[in-house]
Amino acid sequence: MTDTGLKIIQSRQVFSFSLDAVLLSKFATVPKRGRIIDLCSGNGVIPLLLTTRTEAAIDAVEIQPRLADMARRSVRMNGLEERIHIIESDLRVYMKEAGNGIYDAVTVNPPYMASQAGDANENEHYAIARHEMMCTLDDVVHASARLVRSGGKVAMVHRPSRFIEIVETMRKYRMEPKRVQFIHPNADGEANMVLIEAIRDGKPELRVLPSITVYP
Repeated sequence: MTDTGLKIIQSRQVFSFSLDAVLLSKFATVPKRGRIIDLCSGNGVIPLLLTTRTEAAIDAVEIQPRLADMARRSVRMNGLEERIHIIESDLRVYMKEAGNGIYDAVTVNPPYMASQAGDANENEHYAIARHEMMCTLDDVVHASARLVRSGGKVAMVHRPSRFIEIVETMRKYRMEPKRVQFIHPNADGEANMVLIEAIRDGKPELRVLPSITVYP
């Protein structure tokens, strides 16, 4: 249960949603109506939270069958079947099948770490969610750029250590970063998350929003 009244199915054996998903759902600029897609959707928490901010139809792409099933069950449990459609697919495949520029906005909470990093004994579900085993940053940005319409917005949460790489990759695919916000765990800590929103075919002009401190 969230403070929105939504019920969300999750499991510690797979990968529970955390603060990054909640922050992204509040940060992203979404249309009142139209079409939104959430990539690397996990248990569908971001689409569920977005329903409190928009009446748009929301598609959610998740490659792991168990997580996709949890997302579908959460959607049913909240009576949101007519608003959220869970798609079990590889985003690299889906972007080719769906068509170009069919969404008004994209949200994505991708794996943060390169595939060679991390613990080799890590739970497979956690490993796929955390490491670029099934998709790279380039794959995620490429899919986002292909799926969103010209002038549409793509919002992502990631690690500050990869900020420059994210900007360079977005520009590679004609997406111009427009809004950035850094998240700090406490008043003295370095930023450990970054929220970034880009516009497809946008002009250069970046706004750096006031930082958020989780535990002041």
